[in-house]
Amino acid sequence: MNFTQTSLADVVIIEPVAFDDDRGWFMESYNEQKFHQGLEALGLPIPRPFVQDNHSCSKKGVLRGLHYQLPPHAQGKLVRVVQGAAFDVAVDIRQHSPTFGNWVGVELSAGNHKMLWVPEGFAHGFVALEDNTHFLYKTTDFYHRDSEAAIRWNDPAIAIEWPALDNLVINSKDREAPPLREAKTHC
Repeated sequence: MNFTQTSLADVVIIEPVAFDDDRGWFMESYNEQKFHQGLEALGLPIPRPFVQDNHSCSKKGVLRGLHYQLPPHAQGKLVRVVQGAAFDVAVDIRQHSPTFGNWVGVELSAGNHKMLWVPEGFAHGFVALEDNTHFLYKTTDFYHRDSEAAIRWNDPAIAIEWPALDNLVINSKDREAPPLREAKTHC
């Protein structure tokens, strides 16, 4: 596995090694020991254990986010796409961080096998670039309804450069999320 820090040093792109042959390909999608070693090699902390896996399927243009959970139920997320493609985004919402309000985006697809480690203290969202995009999340805490929060996907103060798509599909909860300056973060 190759680990590459993004412009937000705590957010890491992970590229598993895929072995191709005439049958197709094989890869280790997760290995706790290699995951921990990769983060340690970058000087990053080891997260709490993963306790929940989530799977979503989205049509092209579906935008989900920017979501996070408040402490004490904050979630770190290891995310990947197993079918289709998505533009995935992490936003630093740690109030005392020098990169507070900054974002990073990366394309995750079934073809490139990339994963993104989004630690606690970051909001997360994505837009599906293809129909039938299957997105998998490993999380370090369980879903907790009273702790869920969101910031507006198009907050001009963050200025995420989302891919240009004709018709975005955004649920009312995400459309009505507050901008970062008004959001509860407590991170």
